[in-house]
Amino acid sequence: MAKIEVKNLDGKSVGHVELDDAVFGVEVNEHLLWESVKQQRANQRAGTHSTKRRSEVRGGGKKPYKQKGTGNARQGSTRSPQFVGGGSVFGPKPRDYSYSMPKKAMAGALRSALSLRTKESKIVVVEDFALDAIKTARVAEILETLGAHSALIVDGENEKLAKSARNLGAAKYLAPAGLNVYDVLNHETLILTRPTVEAITKRLHPVHEKHEKAEGGQ
Repeated sequence: MAKIEVKNLDGKSVGHVELDDAVFGVEVNEHLLWESVKQQRANQRAGTHSTKRRSEVRGGGKKPYKQKGTGNARQGSTRSPQFVGGGSVFGPKPRDYSYSMPKKAMAGALRSALSLRTKESKIVVVEDFALDAIKTARVAEILETLGAHSALIVDGENEKLAKSARNLGAAKYLAPAGLNVYDVLNHETLILTRPTVEAITKRLHPVHEKHEKAEGGQ
């Protein structure tokens, strides 16, 4: 198990915590990471793009010129795709891009992302992230102290932290239940509180998955 320092918000060491290899020390599966990021980004797409087909373009009801005798190709409407201002042939229409991945694959991708940050020494564990008040400048100061300029902060229900961090362009707050591959990879540093490490380990440990599967089969 990897053993890393636990710091307070002033950057001073206050102990150590062990990261379970079953969650933070697995072999990084780059393909799973790619699949997970692709799925998350697809689910974020609005899918509202739309082009007009020939029947939807206004005008063009009159035949532009007679059928024969002009030396031109026969045309029935100036709204055909070959004319400027005509309809689109294979243009996009509104659609739903979202799709799902198997739970086992999603959990494996998240374990790979956490293991990658562990190997890069880009995980910072703090004792807690208690703030006296909602203040963005205070969170920015803490991140500077911890050496985390681009950080994903994961903590339990913490309204003060959530509101303080939402205006920081390079930082983001998430609850443990919302931890995902895209946000882990999109920030250079992952900041976890000690209770969050325990919650993530319990959620992603393979033994826990097998236990859930066994209960579901009953």
